[in-house]
Amino acid sequence: MPDVLSAPLVVEFPFTRSLGPVQSAFLTGLRERTVLGVRADDGTVLVPPVEYDPVTANELGDLVEVAPTGTVTTWAWNPSPRRDQPLDTPFAWVLVRLDGAGTALLHVLDAPGPDAVRTGMRVRIRWAANRTGAITDIACFEPYESEPGPAEPAPHTGEFAGPVTGITAPARLDYVHTPGRAQSAYIKALEERRTVGERCPSCRKVYVPPRGACPTCGVATAEQVEVGPRGTVTTFCIVNIKAKNLDIEVPYVYAHIALDGADLALHGRIAGIPYDQVRMGLRVEPVWSEGARHVDHYRPTGEPDADYDTYKELV
Repeated sequence: MPDVLSAPLVVEFPFTRSLGPVQSAFLTGLRERTVLGVRADDGTVLVPPVEYDPVTANELGDLVEVAPTGTVTTWAWNPSPRRDQPLDTPFAWVLVRLDGAGTALLHVLDAPGPDAVRTGMRVRIRWAANRTGAITDIACFEPYESEPGPAEPAPHTGEFAGPVTGITAPARLDYVHTPGRAQSAYIKALEERRTVGERCPSCRKVYVPPRGACPTCGVATAEQVEVGPRGTVTTFCIVNIKAKNLDIEVPYVYAHIALDGADLALHGRIAGIPYDQVRMGLRVEPVWSEGARHVDHYRPTGEPDADYDTYKELV
């Protein structure tokens, strides 16, 4: 049995979105050290504010200003902060109902230890020194001995100079991937410029990349089958947005390719042909980079296009 592989992987995507009038006012307000909520149809003040009433689904826009002080409604201690969390020392995750609000805001509390945190404790916002119009403009909450503030929040127009109209929210997941026996064998075969799948003993379909079990029959697979190297484009898309850390000029084509002998299409980039000439049924073959452990891209073989009936089940 081949050695099972493992490798650290990172999935990262900087999500960019535009803001509606309510979210824009909320984030711009944080930049100006002002916390805004929105009044729902039943009179509840929602903080953070939302664009639509969670009960009636009506559009909301009645903005109000709430206090920077509040009460902890529940909490959990975090003894080991991770990268990019708000504080680099142990802290408490807290839900804080700000004075004047009817809902709680999730953030962090800077406290010396879990014994210093309790439900019902009074806290206040510690503002970040440099504020840009993001939830991180609230650096954290800190303990604050005070009585609850006025229950009725003040109306607010939501108007500020230079409003924030969009945000970029980076999403990142670091993990160690262990592909298992079947995929480890698949990866090792790629080092030899071969593509192998596994055949289901029940339905006899060949799956590439192999999964160690048939997704249709639910039975284990072990019989290795070498497929390809040529294949057929079953469907494709044209990529027009350049990916971070990927040295490929746009536009380019990413396709599902059914390798000869396989019953499942895999992903691959198509090159060696203008992007607007790629088509379903195009016959392609792999191109390997020098020293690479995987196929760099697929290029046309020059063969006649495959008949649709030969790959329609794999579209």
